[in-house]
Amino acid sequence: MKLVVVSAGLGVPSSTRLLADRLAAATAERVPSGAEVRVIELRDLAVEIAHNLTSGFPGPALADALDAVAEADALVVVTPVFSASYSGLFKSFFDVLGARDQDALAGKPVLIAATGGTARHSLVLDHALRPLFAYLRAVVVPTGVYAASEDWGAEGLPDRIERAAAELAALVPATLPVPRREQDEPDAFEVVPFEQQLAALRD
Repeated sequence: MKLVVVSAGLGVPSSTRLLADRLAAATAERVPSGAEVRVIELRDLAVEIAHNLTSGFPGPALADALDAVAEADALVVVTPVFSASYSGLFKSFFDVLGARDQDALAGKPVLIAATGGTARHSLVLDHALRPLFAYLRAVVVPTGVYAASEDWGAEGLPDRIERAAAELAALVPATLPVPRREQDEPDAFEVVPFEQQLAALRD
């Protein structure tokens, strides 16, 4: 499983990145086959994102990040809250992704999360993030995770992280390709074309 984490945190250290890491770790623990986790820090791509918006062409680092998101089996996306919505950097990245490939997130499981200074901004999950990824035709897990400053170290946040991670992990098997059987393993069933079946009846 390829799990890609998109973090729009600006500070170092960042509570946004901390939440992203916890969500990724909790998800990876629930994937029986294991997970290959990659974290994309949007602050490192800010200049290339801005250049892409004006030129239409991504730089090498941005192109690599866009490819990683498009090829992921599942996403964890986390943004800080600015003016009661996602950050401009976060939105710009997904604008660039959508302009490059409108189907990049179609059917892809996505866990949405956000951080902010006060619990009053928790509605950003349903009023901003969920509509954005619904527009991109992603499959957004039911539980979004919002972490205010007072949530760190308090009861409730770990439970929300675990619940959201379980929901994301549960969606992944349906999106993964069926592994090929080894040659010495017997086939569970054989698909016979209709024309071949009809010919056998005529014989």
